[in-house]
Amino acid sequence: MTTLLAASALVLTPAPAQAAESVNGTVVTGGTALNTRSGPSASSGRTGSLANGSEVSIVCRIAGQFISGTVTNTGFWDRLTTSNYISDAYVRRSAAVPKCTSAAAAPAVSGAWMLPVSAGLISGFRTAQRPAHDGVDLAASRFTAIRAASPGSVIRVVCNVSRGTCDVDGNSSLTGCGWYVEVLHAGDIVTRYCHMVRRPSVTVGQRVARGSILGYVGTSGSSSGPHLHLEVHTGVPATRDNAINPIAFFAARGLTIS
Repeated sequence: MTTLLAASALVLTPAPAQAAESVNGTVVTGGTALNTRSGPSASSGRTGSLANGSEVSIVCRIAGQFISGTVTNTGFWDRLTTSNYISDAYVRRSAAVPKCTSAAAAPAVSGAWMLPVSAGLISGFRTAQRPAHDGVDLAASRFTAIRAASPGSVIRVVCNVSRGTCDVDGNSSLTGCGWYVEVLHAGDIVTRYCHMVRRPSVTVGQRVARGSILGYVGTSGSSSGPHLHLEVHTGVPATRDNAINPIAFFAARGLTIS
């Protein structure tokens, strides 16, 4: 893990498209579980449930189906940091929640590959200023979904930090990649996605399709602002010796990181 612990600090904080911090809330149902949904209505797909009294982190609110709940009667739904939705009618919040902005642009796709996020380059691969930087940094906002770049299997889900936990924002005094995921693709290609906001959404051994959500952008580990640190490796296990430039790798597949 030595390479990881030295590889991925950041000094530039990109401007978020959404509020940089989430708003805390508590689920209040009177006893029954509250379903989480894929969209802002009770007819949207059920993605899970939250017990009465559960603490939630809310990114923003959006207009949807009107619900009469235990806290209030409202047509607003809360988008959580997990990108699921719950009716605001069942949430006691610590503060007002901002309205959701327009959805971020979908990442580019070319054949079997896609970019994991739609965001600009802020730090390149093994530059003169950062010769030990084994990937690229992309200026995605906090809570942006990180998508699998190609079909494959999850081979690592790791918290990598020199001290403390990955469940808090990191800083530049730490070393490590924070919460990260590795996916093994055809031809022994490995992609690594670092600095996720919380424990990733996937588990080791899970098969993922191109575009599957692996987790969400954050700033855990050695990082002073939300971004995605992306690496590409040409062997298993992924090491410094088999790290290659993601810009050239994706360009060869018709995808531009710039």
